[in-house]
Amino acid sequence: MTTPETRNLAIRTVMMPRDTNHLGSIFGGHILSLLDLAAGQHARTVAMKKYLTKVMKEVNFIAPVFVGDIVSFYTTTVKKGRTSITIKVDVEALRGVDTAQTIQVTTAEVVMVAVNDKNEPITI
Repeated sequence: MTTPETRNLAIRTVMMPRDTNHLGSIFGGHILSLLDLAAGQHARTVAMKKYLTKVMKEVNFIAPVFVGDIVSFYTTTVKKGRTSITIKVDVEALRGVDTAQTIQVTTAEVVMVAVNDKNEPITI
């Protein structure tokens, strides 16, 4: 398990009405796209390469996200291979006006592969 000292803040953003579904919560797909972006940002801090997403391992949504929530994506390197990096992404929502509550939204592992201009795997 990661601790606040071992993880990096890759992205933090406020959820807006344009990102909601018809039931009033944020689209899971929007969270997934930001999760992918956070992993890509983290990979580039490990090695400045072009990366493609290879795998998103089990994304289990624990709690919904709503308009106005401040959502943070924290990343940690799990494994660095020859051509790929496995990154853990923890997603948390900060919710509330008068008092703030931090809610765990999801955790996932993302495998990013470094590629050349022909999208062929390259050494990191």
